Amino acid sequence: MPVASFAALLTVWTLALLIPGPDFLAVSHASVARSRRDAVFVGLGVAAAMAIWATTSLVGLTVLLVRFQPVFEAVRVAGAAYLLWLAFQLLRSAARRRVHGPAAGAAGVRSRGAVSAFRAGFLCNIGNPKAAVFFSSVFAALLPPHVDWEYRTAIGVAIPAIGVAWYVLVACLFSAKRVAAAYARARRVVDAVTGTLFAVLAGDLLIAE
Repeated sequence: MPVASFAALLTVWTLALLIPGPDFLAVSHASVARSRRDAVFVGLGVAAAMAIWATTSLVGLTVLLVRFQPVFEAVRVAGAAYLLWLAFQLLRSAARRRVHGPAAGAAGVRSRGAVSAFRAGFLCNIGNPKAAVFFSSVFAALLPPHVDWEYRTAIGVAIPAIGVAWYVLVACLFSAKRVAAAYARARRVVDAVTGTLFAVLAGDLLIAE
């Protein structure tokens, strides 16, 4: 496998990560609403799901998922339902804060353990079958027909590793004291906007062809 193809693939993946989506929203909101530690574990959960999508794409299994419509549709509906649940939680918190004041809003966000945060990130990504389409398309376009297992292993490790690095950076940036203080002042608006975005992303996932 030419080094240029390997570099091009990782460059495309890095640029794709920079586009805000449900994973970015989940990590950034966990940073400002909960803690840096919570956000890091959310990011690790997202990266674990990415590793699964990348690995199954490298061995050709996601092609079967995309072609087997009942399973693909089930994953898509489940992913959209999870995003809608996240949207409901955030919008309910924003509504309670508007009606009952800051104390009610604060009660809506509880600390959670590493496993719970990891699970939240994992479900956010694994429920989006668009990842299967993305990886399958990118690999088909940028990988040579016959790639040694060493390169496949390197790709399977590099993709989630880049994801971990990016989301740890996001967690650190959004959990900075100034950002956290700004969130505390505008939490109702931020929760409402984030919840709305989750709902929009869920709708996009449901109507996507």
